[in-house]
Amino acid sequence: MRRKTRTPPSPLPQRHGVDPVRVRLPATGSWATVREHLVERLSGAGAGTVDGMFDAGLIVGADGRPVAPDAPYVPGMFVWFHRELPAEVPVPFPLEVVYRDEHIVVADKPHFLATTPRGGHVAETALARLRRELDLPTLSPAHRLDRLTAGLVLFTVRPQERGAYQTLFRDRLVRKEYEAVAPYDPALALPRTVRSRIVKERGVLTAREVPGEPNAESRVELLGHRPAEAAAEGIGPLGRYRLVPSTGQTHQLRVHMTALGVPILGDPLYPEVTGPVPAGDFRRPLQLLARALEFTDPVTGGEHRFRSGRVLTAWASYDRWAAGAYDGPRDGQ
Repeated sequence: MRRKTRTPPSPLPQRHGVDPVRVRLPATGSWATVREHLVERLSGAGAGTVDGMFDAGLIVGADGRPVAPDAPYVPGMFVWFHRELPAEVPVPFPLEVVYRDEHIVVADKPHFLATTPRGGHVAETALARLRRELDLPTLSPAHRLDRLTAGLVLFTVRPQERGAYQTLFRDRLVRKEYEAVAPYDPALALPRTVRSRIVKERGVLTAREVPGEPNAESRVELLGHRPAEAAAEGIGPLGRYRLVPSTGQTHQLRVHMTALGVPILGDPLYPEVTGPVPAGDFRRPLQLLARALEFTDPVTGGEHRFRSGRVLTAWASYDRWAAGAYDGPRDGQ
């Protein structure tokens, strides 16, 4: 039985709430030096950029000392460096902490803010913001929300406890409730439970339903409906929906609502992919909100029930949402 290699702690501190990049050199390969491997692995950055990082001593080993560009390639060796942060437009909406103790932090995430660093969203993420604002460098997400979805996200404070909270989501021991605003169809019989098989392929923006054993299940309920305030745009009457997923497939609720013929307002991917939204355009947020989280704390045994206080603007005033108004911070519920 092969023994698992222990990952050494990072010798570099976080920067702007963002962890340094850790690279483990593959067990096999024809590279003679560490530089040769990193130039190939980081080909998008260019050889000049990698050489500049070596010259500046920015690539370090487990002892925190700079790695020389001609250092021999050692299979399994770890190196660290800080990525060059992309230019990001700040998301100008508050990230509210609704609960905090020595084990967890629950935040009410705004639309447009990614949960964790990925792609062009690095320092402007919920995780990096909270690490900076709360001075909690060990903070980690127990699960994730799509960047365009607002609402409750659970973070863990202690690395050794993260697995226990992640297991809650893996084993479906967390009750998650969402709210959405979408067209109202009087012919759509609700409540109902939607089951289907959803696949999401790497590099493809959208997920899709395919034949086969269902791997996604969502309960859809109608909370209310009202006439459209902008009939001239062909929106028609609007519905407010409670969505309770039993599973957690990528874009599951968005796919299921589209399949029912009532796609969520403001969705740039479903039912059709629209053109890319320019950076800094925070108008017409997706009208999907992670409203509630309920679970038994795996560490303390306490019962937790959290609720977002955000308002979905298209329900409160469709005209304001259509004009670009952002969802309000509190609904008094």
